[in-house]
Amino acid sequence: MGPSADGDPMGTPAADEKVLWQGRPNLSVLARTAFHTRMVAIYFAGLIAVSLAFGNTNAAIVCAVLGVAALAILQGLAWLSARSTLYILTDTRLIMRIGMAIETRINIPLKHVGAAHLKNRGKGHGDIALELNGERMLGNLLLWPHARPWKFTKPQPMLRAVPDAAEVAQTLSDACAKFSAIERNLTEIKEDRAGNGQQVNGPAARADKGALPDRGLEGAPA
Repeated sequence: MGPSADGDPMGTPAADEKVLWQGRPNLSVLARTAFHTRMVAIYFAGLIAVSLAFGNTNAAIVCAVLGVAALAILQGLAWLSARSTLYILTDTRLIMRIGMAIETRINIPLKHVGAAHLKNRGKGHGDIALELNGERMLGNLLLWPHARPWKFTKPQPMLRAVPDAAEVAQTLSDACAKFSAIERNLTEIKEDRAGNGQQVNGPAARADKGALPDRGLEGAPA
């Protein structure tokens, strides 16, 4: 699918758009949460321990070699994914430049975002999953690994392992509020934003949807 109807090159902010935030996944957090390097390490460590407990040194060595190889592959995939990913949030849409082999650019108009869910991953990092309104959906294969796990029937794009995730989620929510009310699941944010006069839950202010162009939900190889 090519450029949007208004002539804006897909995946590149237009001159009339304001970039609110852009960032990439944190490599170590992405490897741990999306590629499950910690779980794989624990699994092979358990196999090695069991092999040694039964006095089978050769099996322990084989498990160690396989474990190192598996972790190297997963870490390499995480590095490629983090290096090839760029998230760009503007005042009208979210752009996801993803793809380890072939770059794909996903264009998500903010008016199609019905809910945002933040999952804390520690040290300020987190995942932000988006529920989209309407019938147009993006495939899990197109989004992977930038998709919320176990949401196969209606895939949800997800910003993976972003730094300062609470602030990014709030910025996204405020930007979406210009178009329609958005359900926000930000329960893992530790700061009490309500005490500072900022709305965290409840209806958001509505604005004239015709004030900004419709850039369509799109995804295509670059």
